[in-house]
Amino acid sequence: MPFIHEDFLLTTAAARRLYHEFARDEPILDYHCHLPPKDVAENRRFNNLFEIWLEGDHYKWRAMRANGVAEPFCTGAKGPYEKFLAWARTVPNTLRNPLYHWTHLELKRYFGIEELLDESTAPAIWARANELLAGEDLRAHGILKKFRVRAVCTTDDPVDDLSHHAAIAASGLATRVFPTFRPDKALNVHQPEAFNAWLAKLEAASGKSISRFADLLDALEKRHDDFHQMGARLSDHGLNHCYADFPTESEASRIFDKARSGNAATSIEQGQFASCLMLFFGRLDAAKGWTKQIHLGARRSVNSRAFRELGPDTGYDSIGDWPQIGSLAAYLDRLNEENALPKMVVYNLNPADNYALATMVGNFQDGSIAGKMQFGSGWWFLDQKEAMEWQVNALSNAGLLSRFIGMLTDSRSFMSYPRHEYFRRTLCNLVGADIERGEMPANFDLVGSMIRNICYENARAYLGLPI
Repeated sequence: MPFIHEDFLLTTAAARRLYHEFARDEPILDYHCHLPPKDVAENRRFNNLFEIWLEGDHYKWRAMRANGVAEPFCTGAKGPYEKFLAWARTVPNTLRNPLYHWTHLELKRYFGIEELLDESTAPAIWARANELLAGEDLRAHGILKKFRVRAVCTTDDPVDDLSHHAAIAASGLATRVFPTFRPDKALNVHQPEAFNAWLAKLEAASGKSISRFADLLDALEKRHDDFHQMGARLSDHGLNHCYADFPTESEASRIFDKARSGNAATSIEQGQFASCLMLFFGRLDAAKGWTKQIHLGARRSVNSRAFRELGPDTGYDSIGDWPQIGSLAAYLDRLNEENALPKMVVYNLNPADNYALATMVGNFQDGSIAGKMQFGSGWWFLDQKEAMEWQVNALSNAGLLSRFIGMLTDSRSFMSYPRHEYFRRTLCNLVGADIERGEMPANFDLVGSMIRNICYENARAYLGLPI
């Protein structure tokens, strides 16, 4: 039997029935990812397995470094095949790391390759994959069709001109592709050089001059409107923790003026400015019926030397341990007091906070929308089998699993769609074990309906995307 077989991860009869009858064939709604819209617009053809699989993959870089692989084979100047061989030599050492599962699931689903990847099998796998990549089925559009992806939500800065999204919309592509409003750089008044350079781009994108704080709000609202016209129905924020030190508007204006003149805001001032803008963004989302996503808890770019040499997003990030609950409660409560609390998905990166966050979002369910406040799927370091189970268990015990909007890729790679399959198998295995133990009724119409909804229908109904 090959390693990746039809019952992979499914350890009971109930799990197998749930997966094969209710989960396997559901389409994908990838409502949070980092796919480059340019690649979709141009229907990118990948020249080799490195381009589609290793290019920009900091998960693999971390494992390779841990395996003694030198940096030139990760982010450096070595050629694509040399880097692939370095990865192939690393794979046997990733046993019990989710990369081992993902690697072989992806080789199977994209290329039909069942051999285990190591240094000896690498040449034949490289040749076979590259041969298939030359066909239409594994260009960007072909991949979206192959994995039955109904919609994709990319992650876009307000200064992005959305021209690639316009081209995709006009292309007739069956998969709908929408931008997501990610205004993290608007908060960076503590880095005035970068902040002011970003404001110049925002002026160009919005067509508005920005000299005062009120101008900034006008420009951001204009871009929010532009995103909505392009089909966007989600925003996203990557935060260490929520901000809840709410200033007056005059105080926020003073902080803006300070940064605009080239002087860095203090850490306290930056927190106050960010608090003000996060309220503003919440109001915009609520007014348009959008869903706000908040990703909490990453400690980024910890290795200073690596950051100087390689830049961000190169595999030197980890789980943070900031206090989350007080500021999250204050932020949600403030928006709720204003009747401006949008639908919201809160993603947690520190498993120690799972139950605290799962119970916190329950405080703000208001009966207006089923599952209005979502405890989001495991992400980044927690998008693997064990942590998926932690997240599902916390949600099940503190809320309604039946209203969960399910998994996403959170990936820059077109090779990541098997993550949905991985989640679905994990979910079915967890719930199937409940049935086998008699902790859930062996009513497959009832339980299977919940599984099917989590895989696709809940997200489709909840997000309100124009699909």
